[in-house]
Amino acid sequence: MRGSEHRMTKLPVEDIQAWGESVEAKQPQEVLTAAIGRYAPKIVLACSFGAEDVVLVDMVHRIDPSVPLFYLDTDFLFPETYATRDRIIRHYDLKPAQVLQVKSLLTPERQAEQHGEALWSTDPDRCCQLRKVEPLTRALKGFDAWITGIRRDQAPTRAHAKLIEWDAKFQLAKVNPLAKWTWGDVWTYIKVYEVPYNELHDRNYPSIGCTHCTKPVMPGDDPRSGRWQGLAKTECGLHKAS
Repeated sequence: MRGSEHRMTKLPVEDIQAWGESVEAKQPQEVLTAAIGRYAPKIVLACSFGAEDVVLVDMVHRIDPSVPLFYLDTDFLFPETYATRDRIIRHYDLKPAQVLQVKSLLTPERQAEQHGEALWSTDPDRCCQLRKVEPLTRALKGFDAWITGIRRDQAPTRAHAKLIEWDAKFQLAKVNPLAKWTWGDVWTYIKVYEVPYNELHDRNYPSIGCTHCTKPVMPGDDPRSGRWQGLAKTECGLHKAS
């Protein structure tokens, strides 16, 4: 059955956009069920091990445990992020083939040789391109759809995200089941279902990226103000239109 379903996954862009509009009133689990039903085994969950993404790990596991996840290992992740990865693997009994580590083609040392020391401070967009965007582009080549944890209220750049949409940047379907959810919705789910989460969230880190570019956020401040502090930069480039 799944093989025959997969032959139907190459929907025209306009049909994917219309599909996104049609599921606007659906709950995240319903959106995931529909997307996994159409795209598996060519669908993957992008997981940073932040709050939204661990919620999606739990939801996906309840729908179809065979759906893989990948994480972008920039070589600059917090120790707490790796610890969360390990807890998630144990909690859901994930096999190595289900957890894909995606890394830059450049080691930090080679990046420093080619682009200078501390590229994240001199040219953060270039650093994100090398350590996130390029690796993600490679990771998505084998898939027809990817699942992300972006929410509309996270940033103005995400305010118009659809639950299902065409990703022109990476040329595949993009599924954003939590787009309509609030930060409070995310944490209600984590508490109700006892989902393992990154302990940095308990230390005023609502958005967690690389160690060099992530700071804690004081209550009441913009949740993404802890990313690239002092710079106009607000996105790493993964969720920006091409």
